[in-house]
Amino acid sequence: MPYPQLWPRLTVPVAALLLGTLVAAPARADDAAPAAEPTDYSLTVHPDRTGPAIDDSMYGVFYEDINHAADGGLYAELVQNRSFEYDRADNAAYSAMTAWSPTAVSGGTGQARTLDDDERLGERNRRYLRLDLDGGAGGQAGFGVTNSGYNEGLRIREGARYDFSVWARTDRAEGTALTVGATAADGTALTAPLRITVRGDRWTKYTGTLTARTAAADGRLTVTAGGSGTVRLDMISLFPRDTYKGRVNGLRKDLAEKTAALEPGFLRFPGGCLVNTGSHEAYEAPGWERKRSYQWKDTIGPVEQRPVNANFWGYNQTYGLGYYEYFQFAEDIGAMALPVVPALVTGCGQNKATDDPELLARHIQDTLDLIEFANGPADSIWGAKRAAMGHRAPFGLTHLEVGNEENLPDEFFTRFTRFREAIEARYPDITVVSNSGPDDSGTTFDRAWQLNRDADVAMVDEHYYNSPQWFLENNARYDTYDRNGPEVFLGEYASLDNRFSNALAEAAFMTGLERNADVVKLASYAPLLADTNDSQWRPDMIWFDNEKSWGSANYEVQKLFMNNVGDRVVPSTASTTPAVSAPITGAVGLSTWATSAAYDDVEVTGEDGTRLLSDDFSAGDAQWTKAAGRGAWAVQDGAYVQSDESAENTLVTAGDTGWQNYDLRVRATKKAGKEGFLVAFGVKDTGNKYWWNLGGWGNTRSAVEKTVDGANQTMTEDSTKIETGRAYDLRIQVRGRQVTLFLDGKQWGTFTDDKPAEPFRQVVTRDDATGELVVKVVNAQASDARTRIDLGARPASRTARLTTLQAAPDAVNTAGDRQVAPRKTTLRVDGRVLTHTFPAHSVTFLRIKE
Repeated sequence: MPYPQLWPRLTVPVAALLLGTLVAAPARADDAAPAAEPTDYSLTVHPDRTGPAIDDSMYGVFYEDINHAADGGLYAELVQNRSFEYDRADNAAYSAMTAWSPTAVSGGTGQARTLDDDERLGERNRRYLRLDLDGGAGGQAGFGVTNSGYNEGLRIREGARYDFSVWARTDRAEGTALTVGATAADGTALTAPLRITVRGDRWTKYTGTLTARTAAADGRLTVTAGGSGTVRLDMISLFPRDTYKGRVNGLRKDLAEKTAALEPGFLRFPGGCLVNTGSHEAYEAPGWERKRSYQWKDTIGPVEQRPVNANFWGYNQTYGLGYYEYFQFAEDIGAMALPVVPALVTGCGQNKATDDPELLARHIQDTLDLIEFANGPADSIWGAKRAAMGHRAPFGLTHLEVGNEENLPDEFFTRFTRFREAIEARYPDITVVSNSGPDDSGTTFDRAWQLNRDADVAMVDEHYYNSPQWFLENNARYDTYDRNGPEVFLGEYASLDNRFSNALAEAAFMTGLERNADVVKLASYAPLLADTNDSQWRPDMIWFDNEKSWGSANYEVQKLFMNNVGDRVVPSTASTTPAVSAPITGAVGLSTWATSAAYDDVEVTGEDGTRLLSDDFSAGDAQWTKAAGRGAWAVQDGAYVQSDESAENTLVTAGDTGWQNYDLRVRATKKAGKEGFLVAFGVKDTGNKYWWNLGGWGNTRSAVEKTVDGANQTMTEDSTKIETGRAYDLRIQVRGRQVTLFLDGKQWGTFTDDKPAEPFRQVVTRDDATGELVVKVVNAQASDARTRIDLGARPASRTARLTTLQAAPDAVNTAGDRQVAPRKTTLRVDGRVLTHTFPAHSVTFLRIKE
């Protein structure tokens, strides 16, 4: 997952085919507008030709604990901060009592404190709650705590059973009585009280069951103690009995079922950025390090012995959902487990390599131990630990990935090689997966691929998050990949929003993945889950709150493809959409990102030398348009200065959005901050533009980025870094769709933005089990696609099964409105050739008996 500050969340609607790359038929503005004329296409299937086989595991899911996907999400625990381990290291707003509040019943009094001392439950579960009880009048008096759960509260369902557990100890010889119950936020009792007597001053686990008399979405769990003396509590837990597959310490049923409904071929876990960020030290290291990379040994064994950690995404993670549970989940949904371990080179904006040989050796041994945990016999050291957790048989691990999105390819590959050699020496049947960095192209990508090819690596993981335009333009990306080189694992991709237009662009791209199934062996959209109340990233496959869950438009597309893969590609050809290329047009702009910079002597001239804009700022900044709240721009010492070092995306613009074929010159100086400067051209608005990002990504590289509806894609890049205090002369030459850039008088780079964003894409596969051709067609434009289909042979049945996803481009699925959903019908097929009109903005799957 890319570093969040550099890949902002997007909420701008995705328009169709912007910036003049393709002029298609006009869109329907509303129901009253006339429909666009259909576009005519032809599609020819060649059933006598042989295409690549498609592995059963081709499409899978990528799970990362982002968007509160684990605690409060897939992990079914209802109590938040159950072990009182929340800390400011996890989130500045956290404390050990987050989600807890003291509670008195019937006049009971006392004091509630969290402590970390010799009385704690264990070295990995350090904090606990101490209740000092003053007693009270009457036998019903009690004092304790109430937990508010996640978000709006605990979701309690009428008639459902909930398993309660707590670790406790007391200094009262006669014991301490606990009363446990669930209530609504207004105090209404939801369950009958559960009575537990704590005996002895040693930590002991106590359990019981609550049955809900009524339902509530804002439930609370209250635990009170009666009498006097001291009682210590830890790991206060409430689990719904009805977890996925009935597993103890299990998963939230609806989220697991929606994942299983995809029929994924693999499950990649546990990330993502949380795998290779933070310290790589062991938990036992001095200082009780909390901001640590995800290390698998922390996450197995009894849950009360698993430590917590500060999640990279800004919150606490308990590790209640750990490696054992991931392996079990993969097995339960019929997916191949594909774990990711850290390579000791941090990524996601951190870009540091660990040079401690002992630490590297320890992580390599940990990885070998992981394979033994998954595959070893029950009498091996780590296989015995798996067996003790309830799974005596091996899990059958076949693939393991080392590293994630490292932006230091040489440093990463040196360490990856050590992992690979150790794994292949002991476990030669394990496929060790490498990666190519965080982007779809560029210097890091090229260097990483070179290293992987030269070393004959089996599989390389690619990640990219780009605009819908990019996905429409890059259907043929893998057509020219080396068939004798490493196979591709497309581990993370998405078009950066959850509108149907995004899903359509991804669907068009997926036809190219299937067509190249001999190279692209695995592919997974990312990320999988998001809590609608608290997310760090959009788009996502499945959204949820405490009560409900729903699949996004992207989910519906992924499900359609994943449920209808087929066994082999059947070659097919189709006509294309007539395209009209238009020149790049737009105004100009200046911006910064977490940096203070000064700009001067801005000049824009037409191709014929006509002066369009000239500004040395001697007369102020009247020619420039600023966005409210975007930086601190002012004329200082004859230059235009943005002085706020914390502000991001501070774009100011000047000129006409109709400008074309011009030269932009500007003098730029970095004054202070993390990055360099950004000079924009072809600006339609803040979400549709190009900019030259010099010294970006923490001043590690430079690139030209194209933005379509707020989603970025890289056009060209290099490793240029920007020096503070040095003035740079920049020139951008725009000619038609070609752009050439000059830095201090020397050509820095050039590109031509002329890839057609083809909206009509297809692929055909054969399903051996049903004897059907699966004709998959994406029509991502505003006009219907009237298509002559030649099947290459007469079908065995006159009826074809038809599944269609069709909606408005801006349609979004929500909890109460599923605008994007499959519609199933049948189609009469009288012979080898038929004509079918694929609706505008649609994905259609035809299943035809051969």
